[in-house]
Amino acid sequence: MNAGFLGIGHYTPEKVLTNKDMEKLVDTNDEWIRTRTGIEERRVAAEGEDTSHMAYKAASSAIEDSGVDPEDLDMIIVATVTPDQPFPSVSAMLQHQLGATNAAAMDVGAACAGFMYGVITAQQFIDTGAYKNVLVVGAEKLSKITDWEDRNTCVLFGDAAGAAVIGPVEEDIGILSFELGADGSGGGHLYQDQQDAIQMNGREVFKFAVRQMPESSVNVVKKIGLKEEDVDFLVPHQANIRIMEAARERLGIPAEKMSTAIKRYGNTSSASIPVALSEEVKAGKIKAGDLVVLVGFGGGLTWGAVALRWGK
Repeated sequence: MNAGFLGIGHYTPEKVLTNKDMEKLVDTNDEWIRTRTGIEERRVAAEGEDTSHMAYKAASSAIEDSGVDPEDLDMIIVATVTPDQPFPSVSAMLQHQLGATNAAAMDVGAACAGFMYGVITAQQFIDTGAYKNVLVVGAEKLSKITDWEDRNTCVLFGDAAGAAVIGPVEEDIGILSFELGADGSGGGHLYQDQQDAIQMNGREVFKFAVRQMPESSVNVVKKIGLKEEDVDFLVPHQANIRIMEAARERLGIPAEKMSTAIKRYGNTSSASIPVALSEEVKAGKIKAGDLVVLVGFGGGLTWGAVALRWGK
């Protein structure tokens, strides 16, 4: 048996912040944001709506989609860099809210690559037979660590949560290969400062990402003895359309085979991949039997990718 996706779900806040709205906050404009990032709007959590609230809504959707009872969850992994508070963990709060009384709980901090780290960690527990059902959530309230006066970063980020129930599936479907990596020497290019605001060296992050995302995407496909043209759909971290296009072009797949949820949500860090994946599956763009590549990168610097055959 392989580990695979038994159910998925996502949640995005109601409040929409468009590029036109951003023009009123900082010296920028809609055309500049769209052409350089691919972002048209982003979501912002309501007052009193924190990471755990969004995680709960996404997790509830994924659990319903999976048909797994919360009491049958063995572990909850929440990927986030914006927890409600330092402790207790968002995963422990979520365990209580869901009534998942038998689940262990831990948070993972790998920034925008967090969901990939969570999924691959869940895979190990399932492959060894230690656990059967693992809930993995990527949830971020980036609006609370965004400097809304910094024109270089405030236009990029949004709030959201995505979730998946990972469990055993048939041998020919599910997660077929993975890659994880980190380069701590690049930590100073993307970090949260002492004033709790995101700081980013955009040029250096871009150079790293346009190299690493395509490379990791190809690596996980080659690990299973397939070729780039065998990929049916690509779900990259929704950070910047130019970085995403670099990965797509390296795989040689058409534009309609890549998720571009970035237009509506911006960069939602660890939530971006599960939100995009959930949307594409629900829209019927990813179907049973499709070979799907998920790939992300983030602060740390960190990265992760999986190749999977979609199906339950």
